Amino acid sequence: MTTTCLEDAEGFAAGCRQARDLGFDGKTLIHPKQLAVANEVFSPSPADLARARRVVAAHAEAQASGRGVTVLDGRLVENLHAAEARRLLALAEAIASRAADG
Repeated sequence: MTTTCLEDAEGFAAGCRQARDLGFDGKTLIHPKQLAVANEVFSPSPADLARARRVVAAHAEAQASGRGVTVLDGRLVENLHAAEARRLLALAEAIASRAADG
């Protein structure tokens, strides 16, 4: 689902959510009207960030104990999960920094 109609904000938001759910981390925009919706949909949520912090901490604890993997909330956590969590946290920091700049 995509939409290019600038007056269909809900259709555009639905297209952004679909892209995010399929694993995309952004969308090409054709008009400044689309910025706020795209930023809202593709920005990590507070729950995403809390989970990412827990993944990073659990992985660090496992490594400190000499283990390469651990389980968090019944799910395996290994290097690739920790790397993705760190990427998400870095993205959130970049967004916050950009917002603070103005």
